[in-house]
Amino acid sequence: MNKKNILFVFGTRPEVIKLAPVILELKKYPDRYNVIICNTEQQKELSNQTLGYFNLKADINLDCMRPNQSLSEIQSRILTALENEVFSKYDIDAVIVQGDTMTVLCGALVGFYHKVPIYHVEAGLRSYDIYEPFPEEVMRQMTSRVAELNFAPTDKNKKALLDERIDNSKIFVTGNTVIDALFCLSDETMDKARDFYVEKNIPINDRTVLITVHRRENHGERIDRILDAIEYLVKKYADHSFILPVHPNPNVKDKVYARLEKYSNVHLMEPLDYPNLVFVMKHAKLILTDSGGIQEEAPSFGCPTLVMRYETERQEGIDAGVSVLVGADYDKIVSLSSDVLDKDFASTRLKAQNPYGTGDSAKKIEKIIMDNIF
Repeated sequence: MNKKNILFVFGTRPEVIKLAPVILELKKYPDRYNVIICNTEQQKELSNQTLGYFNLKADINLDCMRPNQSLSEIQSRILTALENEVFSKYDIDAVIVQGDTMTVLCGALVGFYHKVPIYHVEAGLRSYDIYEPFPEEVMRQMTSRVAELNFAPTDKNKKALLDERIDNSKIFVTGNTVIDALFCLSDETMDKARDFYVEKNIPINDRTVLITVHRRENHGERIDRILDAIEYLVKKYADHSFILPVHPNPNVKDKVYARLEKYSNVHLMEPLDYPNLVFVMKHAKLILTDSGGIQEEAPSFGCPTLVMRYETERQEGIDAGVSVLVGADYDKIVSLSSDVLDKDFASTRLKAQNPYGTGDSAKKIEKIIMDNIF
């Protein structure tokens, strides 16, 4: 058996979280795989910080981000860097990408141009609206066209791929690796997360609300409406604490600080590292988010989640009743948030099983790779 060179390409924190369990699983078999980790650094600080949490380090860092660059500029920069710094220097047997970012599309394209098999983790998620989420919906669909193996989290994702005439032999339902990542958190790590908030004098209890908002389609007027609703809730529920990790994009950051900084029960924070974010999710009474990953993680903690998007490629959570689409609709955000916040914590807990997985996805993926690459 010849050892295979497996290239992991990622650039954002969610990609690290969801690929780390697969990287760690493949590293258990050094006789089978030589794992090469490439970080495009699409989110430089966040991705490297999260790698450290999993005791991983990139073999290749591409430093592709520049301030205020367009989508075309970042795509061309990542494509060129992957070509010159990775594929021209390494003999790659397979490329593994995850999700729907610019890094995913570029990694898949360059691999395809070199006729290297592409393995797509978290394949088949669809909103069927090319502008919701933008530009991720198109990036995910395009990646499916060139992937040799599609690791679909759910049966719904597999059906989407089959409907697009992806061959059944290339599709495997594995669950979502984000649930594997949750199970990697040790008691010691969660104790440190608790201490993080104690040191900052930020209460995390049964009156905590977690809010994250960053998606490109929510910039502009939408974020104004979202902030109108949040500000109303902050004033109405003055006995609750609102935790809001603020995305560094100035289109988000400047507006959030201008509207919410003055409230004593609002805690505006730098983006949280993974364990600290999970700690809040675990204890939150309510989550308001436009994040994809949080939609998948929150059901593991029974936390009601309002999704501030008009379409979601994670429909399973909506169908299971563990999350609700509210878009940037002021009335929906206020009304449905109040329905939760008016109640005591215990009565708000959701009983449905997490529809996105059971924590053994990485093991399934490694076995499929082994069966297909050797």
